[in-house]
Amino acid sequence: MSVKFEKETIKTTEAVASAAAGGVAGGKHHVAHDIGEALTKGGGVSGYLAVYLKQLQENPLRTKMLTSGTLSGLQEFLASWIAHDRSKQGHYFTSRVPKMAIYGAFISAPLGHVLITILQKIFRGRTSLKAKILQILASNLIVSPIQNTIYLISMAIIAGARTFHQVRATVKAGFMPVMKVSWIVSPISLAFAQKFLPEHTWVPFFNIIGFIIGTYINSHTKKKRLAALRRKHYGDGSGRSPGQPGTGRPGDDYDRRGGY
Repeated sequence: MSVKFEKETIKTTEAVASAAAGGVAGGKHHVAHDIGEALTKGGGVSGYLAVYLKQLQENPLRTKMLTSGTLSGLQEFLASWIAHDRSKQGHYFTSRVPKMAIYGAFISAPLGHVLITILQKIFRGRTSLKAKILQILASNLIVSPIQNTIYLISMAIIAGARTFHQVRATVKAGFMPVMKVSWIVSPISLAFAQKFLPEHTWVPFFNIIGFIIGTYINSHTKKKRLAALRRKHYGDGSGRSPGQPGTGRPGDDYDRRGGY
């Protein structure tokens, strides 16, 4: 959920290929170069990274929608596998996987595209240190809260919440924990990108960071919910059933009545 800062003018595919091909300096052979060679197929114009960046330049919104939808669905599947969270049929590929893919493609990607475009227009041409600091603050104090709120609302609905109270409880319980993660990860990943990566690779880099962090949070939440359900199943003297409040983060167990 880190904010993706995109360069206003994206380099051409040929420039990207040249940058990838220049990974070896003075004939030295590095591990980083080997990784780059594998990802870009030697830095040619048909390299995976070059093709992706070309599509990002020519069809930005469509490319972001396809990327976000794929990563969101994969994130849900991996989180279920890590947490051993199976459906009633014993599968990790639950109904949440396509729902998450739909969320990523039709909610997360368009929202991020619009918010970041607005942010870029506001700070276009402003390169002073003050402007950069203000841009970081705006992204963390305005853009991230909006994105995270929409994310939590969507997760509550996907989990089965159907009333305003249920959705509100999910947002209230999860907002600050998610924001704390954003405030820690976003500045660190941005500083890393500024130091080590060319700007035309920032979009896929932040996609990967968001995918890793999202998978961790999702799997951690699933583990906590499953642990709570096990405690309720074996009894803890509270007299509450697994579907009642207090068995995990609000919004996580709404769809247990009918399974995933």
